[in-house]
Amino acid sequence: MEKPIRVRILDHEYLLKSDENEELVQEIAQFVNDKLMEIGHGTDRLSEAKVAILAAFHIASDYFQVLKERDGLKRDIQERARSLNYQIDSIMR
Repeated sequence: MEKPIRVRILDHEYLLKSDENEELVQEIAQFVNDKLMEIGHGTDRLSEAKVAILAAFHIASDYFQVLKERDGLKRDIQERARSLNYQIDSIMR
């Protein structure tokens, strides 16, 4: 059941509804806030909206990198499993 959770990002308070536990939602909000602060640090000329877009781009880039790594690990595991199955089949014959 969705419950409202209050988070603070860039000195703005948001009320989010989530099925996740509050600790995880707060952890995610802190991650987003940290990324926004990192991108916005020392760039007084960028608006909050532009900082948010750049942060979203960085987060998406990190996400896609993790997906590539996961896919590589998945292929590696499948290849190793096929190799092990082949070795087991060879011994069993």
